[in-house]
Amino acid sequence: MGGLFTRKTLCPRPRFFLVLSLFILLLVILFVVDNLATQTKTIIGHNLEPPPWHEFPAKTFENETKYARASKIIQCSYLSCRSTANNVRPTFTRHEAEQQCPEFYGWIYHDLEPWSKTRISYTTLMEAMKLASLRVVIIGGKLYVDYYYDCVLSRAMFTIWGLLQLLKRYPGSVPDVDLMFDCMDRPYVAKSDHSAMPLPIFRYCTTRHHYDIPFPDWSFWGWVEVNLGPWHEEFQSIKQGSQKTSWKDKLPYAYWKGNPDVNSPAREKLVLCNDTNKWGAHILRQNWRKEVVNGFKNSKLSNQCNHRYKIYAEGYAWSVSLKYILSCGSVPLIINPIYEDFFSRGLFPKENYLPIPPENICPSIKTAVEWGNSHPSEAEAIGRAVQDYMERLNMDRVYDYMYHLITEYAKLLDFKPVRPSTALEECNESLLCYADETHRGFLERSTATPSPSPPCKLPPPNVEMIKKKMEAKNIIINKTQLIF
Repeated sequence: MGGLFTRKTLCPRPRFFLVLSLFILLLVILFVVDNLATQTKTIIGHNLEPPPWHEFPAKTFENETKYARASKIIQCSYLSCRSTANNVRPTFTRHEAEQQCPEFYGWIYHDLEPWSKTRISYTTLMEAMKLASLRVVIIGGKLYVDYYYDCVLSRAMFTIWGLLQLLKRYPGSVPDVDLMFDCMDRPYVAKSDHSAMPLPIFRYCTTRHHYDIPFPDWSFWGWVEVNLGPWHEEFQSIKQGSQKTSWKDKLPYAYWKGNPDVNSPAREKLVLCNDTNKWGAHILRQNWRKEVVNGFKNSKLSNQCNHRYKIYAEGYAWSVSLKYILSCGSVPLIINPIYEDFFSRGLFPKENYLPIPPENICPSIKTAVEWGNSHPSEAEAIGRAVQDYMERLNMDRVYDYMYHLITEYAKLLDFKPVRPSTALEECNESLLCYADETHRGFLERSTATPSPSPPCKLPPPNVEMIKKKMEAKNIIINKTQLIF
């Protein structure tokens, strides 16, 4: 009896401690996973407050939990990149840059000028983190990313992919750097609010009244959600489509197709101009939900170059549609924009486009169309000039701009970049591991190869040149407003 008593009373005690230990271990694991999920976030997803233009469906990963997605990111990064050896030595076979950079690269100095004297401290960078969706750190040719919140659609994935291709394009040449990036549309760092110590934040656009630093947008490597391929493919496709009809045989109207329901005053006014007889304009709504269902049969950009004039109207902020509109060889009618991307500041009114005052859109479009139809050679020359401008903006030049902007920015840091403890190493393999089949196909189509020569030569700072360009542009735009 004593033996049975001992077995019944003493044996459960070690079982109890074993269960308690396992329970505590489970709590610790859950705590660690929760922290990792909070720190890594997700590469692809939806921001909690998407911009109003976000009307077309995208992959939302309904069946994946937050922890499953975070776990996949961690797994892809650590398993794919740990054994990846980056070539950190330059591979140039020609050691001199082949050509001078385009003139608009001079804006790099203008964008970074606010920090030219004070430089950028680690404290200032950490303040900028409050506005960032991700942090990018490059050390020894390797890329590390800290994800703070979900970017809209696949913007973060393709932006990071673009940076990885820059490292492949110029291996061993990109300096160590630590920067904050925001993937949403509108700039935040207003000059009126941050005149003493502006926060350095990279994004896709800026304005004359903001310090935000413009950087090439994600769609240069593809925009999966609207079936737009990498820039080098889309430009060639658009150019070929534009050449199917001669200038004299193109429709003598202005054309615009897009989503007007994006909190854009310019687009709200533009839809009222849809009358070819009265205003000389053909305005169409783009239904992205329907396009997704129909396999994007009616949204192919190369089929939208049949008019002599194409209209650009900003959306919620700047729109990636600008580069595709300018590529058509039609005369761009640009409703005077508020926002600027990295290349649009090189455009000049009446040379590359005709400015349209936002206060008087329909009559101004009518006047521009009538002028172009009565001056066909001059109008055709404008369309040809802007198409040539976009052809020169090939991916080589895009990578060169990225390289020079990052290089000049890195010179302003007064601290040595160090990998953040929460950052993940990213490489081609890790992003391809995380991407689904559709995204992976787009990414692989935009893989870069090492350049045989260094980047184009960046011109020296020329503040007066930029100032004179801005003044000359404003004079023409103001005169155009009076005419129209």
